[in-house]
Amino acid sequence: MLVDNITGTHTPDILDCLSNLSSDEVFTPPKIVNEMLDLLPKDIWQNPEIKFLDPACKSGVFLREIAKRLLVGLKEQIPNEEKRKEHIYKNMIYGIAITELTSLISRRSLYYTKDATNPKYSVVKMPKENGNIVFSFTNHEYKDNRCIYCGAVKGVFDDKSLENHAYKFIHKELNEEFKNMKFDVIIGNPPYQLNDGGHGASASPLYHKFVEQAKNMSPKYICMIIPSRWFAGGKGLDSFREEMLNDRRIKELVDYPNASECFPGVEIKGGVCYFLWDKNHNDDCNITTISNGEILPSMKRALNENDVFVRFNEAISILNKVKEKNEITLDTQVSSRKPFGLATNFQDYYKSDFQGTYKLYGNKFIGYVLPKYITKNSEWIDKYKVYIPKAGDGSGAYPIIVSGKPFLGEKNSVCTETYIVAGVYEEIEKAQNLEKYLKTKFIRFLISLKKVTQDMTSKTYSFVPKLDMNITWTDKKLYKKYELTKEEIEFIESMIKEMN
Repeated sequence: MLVDNITGTHTPDILDCLSNLSSDEVFTPPKIVNEMLDLLPKDIWQNPEIKFLDPACKSGVFLREIAKRLLVGLKEQIPNEEKRKEHIYKNMIYGIAITELTSLISRRSLYYTKDATNPKYSVVKMPKENGNIVFSFTNHEYKDNRCIYCGAVKGVFDDKSLENHAYKFIHKELNEEFKNMKFDVIIGNPPYQLNDGGHGASASPLYHKFVEQAKNMSPKYICMIIPSRWFAGGKGLDSFREEMLNDRRIKELVDYPNASECFPGVEIKGGVCYFLWDKNHNDDCNITTISNGEILPSMKRALNENDVFVRFNEAISILNKVKEKNEITLDTQVSSRKPFGLATNFQDYYKSDFQGTYKLYGNKFIGYVLPKYITKNSEWIDKYKVYIPKAGDGSGAYPIIVSGKPFLGEKNSVCTETYIVAGVYEEIEKAQNLEKYLKTKFIRFLISLKKVTQDMTSKTYSFVPKLDMNITWTDKKLYKKYELTKEEIEFIESMIKEMN
């Protein structure tokens, strides 16, 4: 909201009212932009030599809010308002738009007009029509049918009538007018992913390439808002996760587990986060989580204290108590995807049982399948199994369920890729106890620390202790075993829903 300094009335900010381009290319609300700008050192706004770059302009909100701060901060150094505007707009603020449309929107936000040379409408008369916000069409460069810069699949983005999403910042060199320029602050909200031509709505992450390119330019500061999926790695993100976790230049990290609290009306599985990278910082990172409208207590800690980033500070003491027991973890027995070699879209099954077939649990069906289709783990078939859905609760709105409901798989049963096998036993009692164990809040809480998106693999269970399944475990027993405090128990209970 904007406030009229004379009347004190509130007027809507037009950039709060824009519809998002998609769930991958979202406009950043001004409130979030200013939260990000607040992470930068306060004296930066009094420095007339600083240069800012937004490498992924959509609405121009980052550049607009930067300009507003500089206009105030540089009053003493440049008292004359017109000269101050001239210096700021011409020498300090730059942007690379992601499309031709967003270049027009961004110029309208920053200069008040799409033609920055127009002295009647532009906040200052710029030498070029696009001012310092550039967009130029860029081609992908393919090798083995994929772009060597961003991984775009040949044929998917080649329609000349559509945007080809060959973002200039991560393709070849920067625009001619920027390539020899030294930027002090690189800030923005990069595109999140690209369709990779895979099954269904399959997509490959893209945002990490913007972060990597920003680091390559060696600015003083980088501040970007990106999906939190990198916390646990996964598709195309394992090396990026490792690099980020070990980068002690990351000074601040603010995490929104529920992305809709940051981007109203937008669902981004696993939430979003923004960070401040400080070239001269070499220390632990200050972690802040904002959940259900509440700013949780911050904590300074090392990002790489675990092989994934544990987003909740309150979870660290609980996890440490579990790890101190030095027990074997459940990932050592949980199956890989396709436990019996059957894909999710497997269709060669029968609706009724007959001699020689196995019961088949699939995606929204139960059928029967011939032995010839089982290509993996056939030795499990005549044992009791515990099946659990491979896709869990991807919502960031706490409390959450975390995982799908586990269930007992009888002898002579198998499953498609829709499920994974959590355990295999000769005795039905042990299988039943594992099923109950996986339903406890404590275990689902430990799973949640490894799980950022819906997908659940064996790695998701690597914080879960592999306990004696001759015992029927309950939350009460588990809390006692790991000596949890009242506060730690209350935190778990507040985060995890009951599973009926």
